[in-house]
Amino acid sequence: MTQRISRTEFVALMAMLHATVGLSIDAMLPALTEIGQTLSPDAPNRAQLVILAFVVGMGGSTLFVGPLADALGRRVVLLSGAALFILGAALASQAQTLEALLAARLLQGIGAAGPRVGATAMVRDLYAGRDMARIMSFVMMVFMVVPAVAPFVGVITMSFGGWRAIFGLLAGFAMVAALWLVLRQPETLAVAARRPIRLRLIWAALVEMARHPVVRLAVLAQGFCYVVLFNTITMIQPVFVRVFDREASFPLWFAGMACVTALASFANARLVNRFGMRRMAIMAFGSQVFLSAGMMALWLWGLSGDGLFAAYLVWQTTLFFQTGLTVGNLNALAMEPMGHVAGLAAAVIGSVSTIFGAVLTVPFGQAFDGTLFPITLGALLASLGAWVCLRLMPKG
Repeated sequence: MTQRISRTEFVALMAMLHATVGLSIDAMLPALTEIGQTLSPDAPNRAQLVILAFVVGMGGSTLFVGPLADALGRRVVLLSGAALFILGAALASQAQTLEALLAARLLQGIGAAGPRVGATAMVRDLYAGRDMARIMSFVMMVFMVVPAVAPFVGVITMSFGGWRAIFGLLAGFAMVAALWLVLRQPETLAVAARRPIRLRLIWAALVEMARHPVVRLAVLAQGFCYVVLFNTITMIQPVFVRVFDREASFPLWFAGMACVTALASFANARLVNRFGMRRMAIMAFGSQVFLSAGMMALWLWGLSGDGLFAAYLVWQTTLFFQTGLTVGNLNALAMEPMGHVAGLAAAVIGSVSTIFGAVLTVPFGQAFDGTLFPITLGALLASLGAWVCLRLMPKG
């Protein structure tokens, strides 16, 4: 295992590889209304599926990408995924129907699994335990700069070429990340440590993960965490447009909330050694249960206008903050016992948690009726589910 570049550059590179996913989601948010009007005028909520199709493609393909990363090495998987991602972006830019766009986004998601799984496995190759949690927190902190500016970038890009031009932006971003990897980061998985693709070995690793209570519950908790995140991402733009009539200012508010998430990742990196990964996540989800219940109560009570908008901004910011406090910790908790099969473990963890989160998000998103009820209910139930999983997890 080698890391010839500095830790700072390594974190930045891993963050950019992960940011391929974030940009693919958040840069599309300002375009959802236009996509709905253009390709699905009779059912505008279906535009949310542009986000979820990408997520499902990414989640499902990680089951295959992980074993390939363990057998062939991290770099080849990363670069192959980037190539497929770029092809998906090209097809999406030419889509004439919503179904064709969703198919292209699914392909993009399949390609994005390469950078996602490969980067996570690279981090696990070089770091372990709380040290890995700190590195992943710094990765998430840098990574969250992209969501902060992505809606602005999406709006600017749309002003030049409409929503289709966003896919040219995504292809260019992936090309730069791939070139950086080629020129600067050596392979981190030694040839002697590679595992051939054998169904027996894969099945044995899957059984080991399923039987390990920490891994099993951490993956489930991460799935609930993704319900909160995907529920937020798919509905935040419609909420600004249909609930508060603030479409023009949406990128500015989104940027502010994303920056708070970056601060949460920084705080987690500083506090995780003191409190531990499990305890940090328990506190975050437990707090969110009460915050989401409070937000729902304010809406049911009849709060409206600027008062409701202010309460929503505070609550929505806490959802992003919770993500910064939990995602890195949950991933590290699940990965820690699986260092000997890091690629496969990253694949299974990413696949199961992502698909779990995406599937449970669909009914909340499609139930959006111009009120805050679906999004607050989804956040409340998912946070409670994650909290219960972590409370059931064995200590230590």
